[in-house]
Amino acid sequence: MWSWLGPLRRVFYPRRTIWPTRDGYWSLFVVTGLGVAAINTGNNLLYLLDSLLFGLIVVSGVLSEMVMRGVSVTSIEPEEIHAGQPAPFGAAVTNHKRWLTSYSITVETLSPHARPRVLYLPRVGAGTERLVTWEETLATRGRHRLSGIRIATRFPFGLFLKAGRPALTSDVVVFPAVHPISPELLRQLGAIGQTPARRRGAGSDLYNLRGYRSGDDPRLIHWRSSAKTQTLTVRELEAETTEDTRLILLGVGTPGPVLEAALSEAASLATYLIRGGAGVELIGPGFFVRLGRGRPHLHRLLTALALYDPGVPGPAAGEDEAGEPGRLRSLRQIRVRLG
Repeated sequence: MWSWLGPLRRVFYPRRTIWPTRDGYWSLFVVTGLGVAAINTGNNLLYLLDSLLFGLIVVSGVLSEMVMRGVSVTSIEPEEIHAGQPAPFGAAVTNHKRWLTSYSITVETLSPHARPRVLYLPRVGAGTERLVTWEETLATRGRHRLSGIRIATRFPFGLFLKAGRPALTSDVVVFPAVHPISPELLRQLGAIGQTPARRRGAGSDLYNLRGYRSGDDPRLIHWRSSAKTQTLTVRELEAETTEDTRLILLGVGTPGPVLEAALSEAASLATYLIRGGAGVELIGPGFFVRLGRGRPHLHRLLTALALYDPGVPGPAAGEDEAGEPGRLRSLRQIRVRLG
């Protein structure tokens, strides 16, 4: 049963589609016209010309199939996508054929959020991989479904467009927009104070002196100590990090520009604090993200803000993912109103 269902399925759901281009429609019109004229007149020259044009169409289909066969595409998505900001996307086109080169390959983006793009590859050698990149802007935060991309070719004569089925359809989470912190808020954060952390980093205070290693910044060479020891000595700086902070989102908010601006402000604060080395805890109506630091924790914070929906109830504020009450901590608190 399955032996004949497979070919039948490929008839209704082919792996590739083929459509005539403008030149292709003219070619089909000429072939049809010459065929009718040859039948009506019985002229052997018209039969010969019609056969040559029909053979050209057949050769075009065979060569385009050879180009498309064995070619696959793999998506490359950015780690972070922010609303309203261009994000780099990419695709790797691989030719798995051992001997034959694929010519005139186009990669077409099918995103419903932007105008389709066509990226052209003149050739993809046998057993090689080519990378194409483009930028795409998603206007709103939340979960978006990408329609994916497809590969196509007009090789060799441009008479027909042969394209593969759309692939790489996936979901992506778009984070709220992140903007620079306003000077007033920076002064407020600075007034609260900073707590130095006794670890290496990109601060201004001296952490340690050690011998020079290949790749060290020459500006960190401590010349006085180097002169005393007769060996190059460099300064290690002490990281400075802001205090651990609890971001509190007040109110429920209603969908609209005010809510999006508040979530963007919270995302900007979290990004600024995490990049400065601080720990951040997020509390709001319907979600809670426990205290943490580092890039993975920033990703969790931005994901919670991106997926926030005031109409969907979530865990009570002050409880972690396991439902256990959050431990009380003496954290600096910053309040952001959602509406």
